[in-house]
Amino acid sequence: MTSVTEEAAADGTAPEHAPAHESASPSKTDADALPAPPGASRALLRDLVRPHRAGVWLAAVILLVQQSAVQAGPLIVAYAIDRAVPALRHGSAGPVAVVAAGYLGFALLGGVLQRAFIRLSGRIGQDVLLELRGRIFRHAQALGVDFHERYTSGRIIARATSDVESIRELLTEGLQDLLEVGLSVVYVAGLLLWLDWRLGLFALATAVPLVWTVRVFRRDSERVYGRRSAAIAAVIVRFTETMNGIRPVKAFRRERANDAAFAGLNEAHRQANAEAILEMGRFTVRSWLVANTSVALVVLWGAYRVASGTLELGVLAAFVLYLRRLYEPIDPLGMFLNSWHSAVASLEKIAGLLAQRPSVAEPAEPVPLPAGPEGRPGRAVEFTGVRFAYATGGEVLPRFDLTIPAGQTVAVVGATGAGKSTLAKLLARFYDPTEGAVTLDGVDLRDLAIPELRRGVVMVTQESFLFSGTVAENIALGDPDATREQITAAAKAIGAHDFVAALPEGYDTDVRKRGGRISAGQRQLVAFARALLADPGVLILDEATSSLDVPGERAVQHAMATVLRGRTALIIAHRLSTVEIADRVLVMESGRIVEDGTPSELRVQRGRFAGLHEAWRESVV
Repeated sequence: MTSVTEEAAADGTAPEHAPAHESASPSKTDADALPAPPGASRALLRDLVRPHRAGVWLAAVILLVQQSAVQAGPLIVAYAIDRAVPALRHGSAGPVAVVAAGYLGFALLGGVLQRAFIRLSGRIGQDVLLELRGRIFRHAQALGVDFHERYTSGRIIARATSDVESIRELLTEGLQDLLEVGLSVVYVAGLLLWLDWRLGLFALATAVPLVWTVRVFRRDSERVYGRRSAAIAAVIVRFTETMNGIRPVKAFRRERANDAAFAGLNEAHRQANAEAILEMGRFTVRSWLVANTSVALVVLWGAYRVASGTLELGVLAAFVLYLRRLYEPIDPLGMFLNSWHSAVASLEKIAGLLAQRPSVAEPAEPVPLPAGPEGRPGRAVEFTGVRFAYATGGEVLPRFDLTIPAGQTVAVVGATGAGKSTLAKLLARFYDPTEGAVTLDGVDLRDLAIPELRRGVVMVTQESFLFSGTVAENIALGDPDATREQITAAAKAIGAHDFVAALPEGYDTDVRKRGGRISAGQRQLVAFARALLADPGVLILDEATSSLDVPGERAVQHAMATVLRGRTALIIAHRLSTVEIADRVLVMESGRIVEDGTPSELRVQRGRFAGLHEAWRESVV
């Protein structure tokens, strides 16, 4: 029976090894898994914005002029009270007309510039987000198999969805509010001092407690919103992995346990949200208490000075209007700080992901493969002094040496954990050896350009993963330039043509998500056809017939006997029926080769292979 872990791996996700109660713990933050290097998030933001510097400067100029137009309103009111209205009482309507035209003109100018700023900043923000999401996708694909085995797909999805959404809110909503608030404070402070420097200094002094209130909120909210970001990421991870592993969930009746685990994560997210809302409420109450007190003090002193004749009424009116504008952004400022801390936490996690380096790197100076003999695609493979250990465990392969001549088909058998699949992954360069070298026609795999390596070595695994799309499109992954005739020929060679032709739309039938429209055995045949169309020098079959029934397996073996002729092949198999087509059999135990010979030679030696073969025959009977 396939284990839950194997089933989850087949669905494209790594299993969660931690118990459910650990996963639900809010203290186990997602950011802890991939800490970003110091300054990485700021460097990432600068790199994203750099191509749009001209647009950013233009947007800044537009906003500067727009704020100038907006802040002219109270000055016009002061002029109207102190100059235009008295002039009107003496029969002169000109100043009133100037006031009306000026107010209307500045309002229209501010609106037009506001629209231009929103359009320009929105376009820049969307371009930045598009590039960021594309970087996450491209980088995740470039990272090695070892990374994806320990960092689940749900976390990557959280980086590209909820974390990017947090940054979107900051760029498209919060950043505009911040710039407007910043410019407004500068304009208002300057105008207050210009109108009356004594009252202006007094008004600015009353705003000092507000600065302290903002600093306290910023300190507390950074902790709160970091916890909230981690909580929503945990919810996404659990949800994604449960849906990806729905078959083992059903098979092993995990619904109730999953409900409990998800409820714990959901409750942690609710508590984090509640704490964020409460923190925002505290900030709003404190800020408006400071603001209203400050306005009251300024109005009292200003009224006293108006009554004593040392301040004009229009100036006091302008003061009050400007003070209201100074304190109006309190709520937007709180929302911005909310978005800011959420975006900073998200940017840190994205920067941590993008800072990961592929364990299998492109060589600085690639070495091309030598041209092989005409009509013989096979490549010679050699393992020399190879040792290998996974980062999360002990040594899997002790010192290991193996030579496979070009064109030879080698089957590798042994108990689970013997190192068979590790051998295949090293040959496919999903991993690099800890020591030693794996060579292809004498060229170290680490010196080959990744595209050339992927053309030269193709692996078919037991997962037989198919992408959404037609059968023809899935087969053509082996060679995107292949014609329909070549696709059909590959399917015929592997024995897949008959079942494909019987589908409702033949080769144009959509296999749907993960190939769910066709059976597991049929998916495996399509995967075989895809590999054969690639025409590699080395073909690796990692338990690739495990999903086939007996008739299907026989059809594939018959096709393989023809297709593999002249090609180097490494077959990892539990079914010993697959071994019969091999030229050579290796029996592995604890990462070492303990038997090596042809199938017939090993059967008569009465060793480990003979015992495995006898047990297999009895199981078949």
